[in-house]
Amino acid sequence: MTVCVSIGGPSSYEASAPVDELMVGTIDGVVALARKSGGWEERGRTLAGKHVHALLTDPKSGRIFAGIQDGGIYTSDDGRSWARRDNGVEYSNLYAMNSVQDGDTLRIYAGTEPAHLYVTTDLGESWEELPSIRSVPSVKDWTFPSDPHDAHVKNITFDPRSPDTIFCAIEVGGVLKSEDRGKTWIELNGFYEDVHRLGQSPGKPDSLYMTTGDGFYSSADGGGRWEHLTSGESRIGYPDGLVVHPRQPELVFMSGANNGPGDWRKTPDADSAIGRTRDGGRNWEYLAGGLPAHIHGNIAALCMNVWPGGFELFSATTDGEVFHSGDGGDSWSTIASGLPAVSKGRHYRALSGAARPR
Repeated sequence: MTVCVSIGGPSSYEASAPVDELMVGTIDGVVALARKSGGWEERGRTLAGKHVHALLTDPKSGRIFAGIQDGGIYTSDDGRSWARRDNGVEYSNLYAMNSVQDGDTLRIYAGTEPAHLYVTTDLGESWEELPSIRSVPSVKDWTFPSDPHDAHVKNITFDPRSPDTIFCAIEVGGVLKSEDRGKTWIELNGFYEDVHRLGQSPGKPDSLYMTTGDGFYSSADGGGRWEHLTSGESRIGYPDGLVVHPRQPELVFMSGANNGPGDWRKTPDADSAIGRTRDGGRNWEYLAGGLPAHIHGNIAALCMNVWPGGFELFSATTDGEVFHSGDGGDSWSTIASGLPAVSKGRHYRALSGAARPR
């Protein structure tokens, strides 16, 4: 199995053991890393010239999916050669992808800018739009600060109790929930509508966690009511990455910048960090062991690989660094540097030290 590190792909992977292959989605294609004795090494680059927002892999077939900014959807069966497979997807600016197993069927969802949602049940050979996502009352208010001001689907997650229950985070627009595979939707509320990511654990499925442009929220009742536990004044004032341990439901990691993209253009410095909470977000510790003393680029991607008895974490930045922790975040190592930026949209351009395609 391959773990994928990307802005808009899955943030949690379960396997039988630590994986030996990592694929990183960058502004200049996909970088493959392989575990070797004592560390990791780069094994190759593909999809050169394409800004990869989302990566995911189907563990059964081995097929890998890449959602491209202004480039549609590509798939690969060997990690080396890719083919465009987005028949039925009207919009080519892909932001988010995720998948859920429904019996013998794998359903893969893709979210675009402007905010539309698509699904495939044949591994990308054909896609169907779920138009009702745009029938909610708030759709008229969806927007985004940068030109052309179109909101996008930022994150897609599923309730672990039912593959039919889907959550979509709209940036900027809020959170939508469907309990019928995306046929109809309701809007959740009670939080800042610039929603980045949602997290949930099978061990405590009524507890939901959320990162937004104004900090971290939690809900104890499945999203009915929310508590605002950190704000824009916190150490991670602009959190994006979010991972919840599937069997330790109050063990949560988040990553992000000290301030928002508007400030990056002035400084330019994201001053990023990774936080860990063991009590569902009420108390946070900011991890330092082995990480750079100052992380200039935004930590734009965060994911977890879980196996029976253990887990490891991977994160990646707009400066082209990839960090790894095998001990729950206590210590970290830099397993790659000098890669093209791992970045949502044009965020890397606001940080003068961010890597450029090479």
